[in-house]
Amino acid sequence: MRRFFDGIASFLQTPFGVLFVTLAVFHGILFGLGLDYTNVFVLAAAGFILIVDIVAANFILDRLVYFFSQFILPVQTPEDRQEIHARVSAFDGKRGPTLFVKNGRLIKHEGEMKKKGPGVIVLDTASAVVLQTDTEIIGAAGPGIRFTRGKETITREEGVDLRAQWQFIGPLATDQPFLNPTSLSNPQKEGDSQSRRYQQTVGLTRDGFEISPTISIKFRIKHNPEKTASESGVISQYGYNAQAVLNAVTREVIELGTVDNKRIRMEWHRLPAHLVVNLWREYVRKFKLEDLFKAEGISGLQTIEQMINRRMQRPFVVALDDTGIPETGEALPSLEYEQLEARGLEVLSVRIHNVLFEKSIEEQIIKNWNTEWMKIARREEDLLNEREKLIETAAHNEAVKNFARLAAQKFTNPIAPPQDIFATLQNLIEPVRETILIESRANNQMEAEIKRLDEIWKWLLVSKLDTAMQRDEDKQ
Repeated sequence: MRRFFDGIASFLQTPFGVLFVTLAVFHGILFGLGLDYTNVFVLAAAGFILIVDIVAANFILDRLVYFFSQFILPVQTPEDRQEIHARVSAFDGKRGPTLFVKNGRLIKHEGEMKKKGPGVIVLDTASAVVLQTDTEIIGAAGPGIRFTRGKETITREEGVDLRAQWQFIGPLATDQPFLNPTSLSNPQKEGDSQSRRYQQTVGLTRDGFEISPTISIKFRIKHNPEKTASESGVISQYGYNAQAVLNAVTREVIELGTVDNKRIRMEWHRLPAHLVVNLWREYVRKFKLEDLFKAEGISGLQTIEQMINRRMQRPFVVALDDTGIPETGEALPSLEYEQLEARGLEVLSVRIHNVLFEKSIEEQIIKNWNTEWMKIARREEDLLNEREKLIETAAHNEAVKNFARLAAQKFTNPIAPPQDIFATLQNLIEPVRETILIESRANNQMEAEIKRLDEIWKWLLVSKLDTAMQRDEDKQ
């Protein structure tokens, strides 16, 4: 009996229960006012009104559910609005997995993946996933909302980060693996992390020396330059490319050459480093150790870095011969670029730095550098001295020309009357003195020269006056 009344109470709390109670009260009031419910027309009108009320209530309820369901998730497209409305309308307390993917990392509650049925995945603008069933790959899902069906799951339960990523392989700047030579030969047995990092990028030069650099790689999922919207209408600043995401996750690469010959699947974010290390070892064999470090021109390390970047970023690349010199002829296809392209990846840059090798070899290289640098410094010093002398000679010649030009300013008239010696000296000194006053007033050395010219000028005036007076006395 209690269950019966509980069921009635639950029904009365529903919209149709409220409608039933409202109609019962309404017709009860009308019956109390004397309305004859034995009349066929009254009963027909009451039944018609009941049907209209039920239809109207059902329509209003459906529209309200459609309106408020849009605030549950940030849906944007009409399809997603219809989907969330249908799921809220049919919700019976059971649901599938609800997942969130942030920066390519899958965030979930414990036991969430075990839930069956329709679910939902919320992805931020830097994330994407690939969905599948037990028998087929459904496709990629980009930033925004993705509603899943009963048997759809995220491939390998991992997301894809759409942002550019940096990966560093090889020894750290603080590593000193040569302090324990035994661990270099067997890093797994010794358990030395420094030695393992050293072995990641170790390669042999043409003259048989081991060398291991730190290699940094910047890569990302291939972007869509148009930045079109994802399936749920979200435009990501990272240029979501559905086909590239699908290729990165589903096109499997097997890593060979392991000790026990097992097939090891290589995740998409490990492929660029794998290709770069193989290229590094291929190119370092073409150079001698001394060729890798040059004080002048492009060193071997710079050449290797350029070639690795070209092989990773260009479909065709000119090959190097066995001594590191570019071969003449047409460019060859880059297999590394084709592999990256097939898996939806692109490498933005590769850098080689922090090169490690035997301490004794390093000391010898530094000694050779010092010798080479001294030769370069002496050669540059000789060039600077020679250039200084040339500049000094040119400046002296120009100064002589300027002085001759200034001194001859008042002697250019070929029909000028002859002058005495004092007038000639005045015409010679006056333009030089005026030029110095105008152009070199702030120069202390020029001030001394002006004083000397003034003294000569005064002497000329005095001497000219004395000569004139002496001439007059002689006449008398």
